[in-house]
Amino acid sequence: MTVTIIILILGLVILIAGAEGLVRGASSFARRFGITPLVIGLTVVAFGTSTPELFVNIYSAFKGASDIAIGNIIGSNIANIFLILGLSAVIAPLAVKKNTIWKEIPFALLAVLLVFLMGNDAMFDRVPFNELTRTDGFALIAIFVIFMYYIVSLAKSGGQDNGDIASYTIPVSLMLTISGIAGLVMGGKLLVDQAIILARLAGMSEALIGLTIVAVGTSLPELATSVVAALHKEDDIAVGNVVGSNIFNVFWILGVTSIILPLPFNPRVNIDVGVSILATFLLFLAMFVGKKHKLERWQGALFVTLYGIYIGYLIMRG
Repeated sequence: MTVTIIILILGLVILIAGAEGLVRGASSFARRFGITPLVIGLTVVAFGTSTPELFVNIYSAFKGASDIAIGNIIGSNIANIFLILGLSAVIAPLAVKKNTIWKEIPFALLAVLLVFLMGNDAMFDRVPFNELTRTDGFALIAIFVIFMYYIVSLAKSGGQDNGDIASYTIPVSLMLTISGIAGLVMGGKLLVDQAIILARLAGMSEALIGLTIVAVGTSLPELATSVVAALHKEDDIAVGNVVGSNIFNVFWILGVTSIILPLPFNPRVNIDVGVSILATFLLFLAMFVGKKHKLERWQGALFVTLYGIYIGYLIMRG
């Protein structure tokens, strides 16, 4: 038990160091190549911080643990908005770009709506099973390609003045970015592995572990990155990281996972999918309540409170 806790703390330290390196390296790239920090947040940072979810889901698919694979994605998306954006906004109010409000957030909402539609075969097609099939997986990947095309067009539209962002040489920026991603993956794995050990000792079910321990654990890179970005006043990276990760999680990671192995869809997960839809919709709504196009501290505190209520519900559902 003591060794498990020590390794867990070590993983946290590596995670924070990785987040710092990734934010500094990605921000430097944005300045050197005239790419907006939002594009960096939606691509390099989002892909890097979503790596733990990818590894966990591929591993779960090969092990046949569909509850962990699906729960990991849905739980991560809920944690990304309620917990991560919430905490980041509490630290420093986050200004959100118009493009993010009208394009990226609705795209993230589409993603989770498609999980509901594709997963409920019995409800919509009147068949005796619910499954995310390989066909569903290829459809998700196809939409992901469309999203990446949109990001490329966004990058071509030109950069902006990146203010006082630290600028490093290209090799140093690359080293910081790669080492940051490596630190996030390594730290996240250490944390998740040890947390699962502790959770199983406490008698938690596979579905509950997927929606809580694994989901929060694999979202820790996003948490560390967005919090560090908020502290550095990098609002576009903090917000783009979360919204981009939610899009990546469904269209890329869940798409790849269901292509590797079709995933049985437990109808009980519909409640969690509903919470994910609610979280994304509330994020969109928050942009027009209070200060326009800004996630304020009180809204962040509300998001964190809602996440606490959701976790309490999951523990009671057990």
